Amino acid sequence: MLRGIDALVFDFDGLLMDTESTLLECWRAEWRRHGLRLDETGFFADHGGDVTEQRYAELAAAVGPGFDRATSHARRVAHRDALHAGLGLAPGIRDWLDRAGALGLRLAVASSSPRSWVEHHLARTGDLDRFAVRAYGDEVAGHKPDPAVYLLALRRLGVAPDRAVAFEDTPHGVAAAKAAGLRCVAIPNRYADQSRFAAADLLLRAAADLPLAEVLSALA
Repeated sequence: MLRGIDALVFDFDGLLMDTESTLLECWRAEWRRHGLRLDETGFFADHGGDVTEQRYAELAAAVGPGFDRATSHARRVAHRDALHAGLGLAPGIRDWLDRAGALGLRLAVASSSPRSWVEHHLARTGDLDRFAVRAYGDEVAGHKPDPAVYLLALRRLGVAPDRAVAFEDTPHGVAAAKAAGLRCVAIPNRYADQSRFAAADLLLRAAADLPLAEVLSALA
């Protein structure tokens, strides 16, 4: 175990797995079905939590009275699930998780997404049992940048904030981790504004860029 660090706490969407790209693509496709183009400005909310209904409301307004939400939803989810069928952990993440286990570090997930979403994907790739602790958005009142999900993960780990490191891909995720008292490594997803990660303790382009031991040593 590395001195001063007992646990690593990972965001899920966009960090452990690139579900952000598949989400955007399935919505793009649904707009194209109606002969429309999705305005991607502001597509990704500046907070955690579910904005699906807002996205359907915007599509319905663009399509007009003939919009069939049930049909649109079924088609979009089928497309999304097909994209997810071959989706694995982000590059470099599996090596990090393997190394964390060898170092005796405990692993946790702290996601604003619901339990069913995260656990389905981690079970699909065979990685669910790596995480001793999991904390989800449907278990707390506030979503990131609110620190609630990180505080829940820390309570379940039984670890003080200064003994854990968070890994995030969005500015609001970094804000949540820092508000909970954790050090935070940021790996911005491709849709995030790179200039908004000044609060992170370490900024990387990808997990594959640096071995985990060097990442943690850089935080010491």
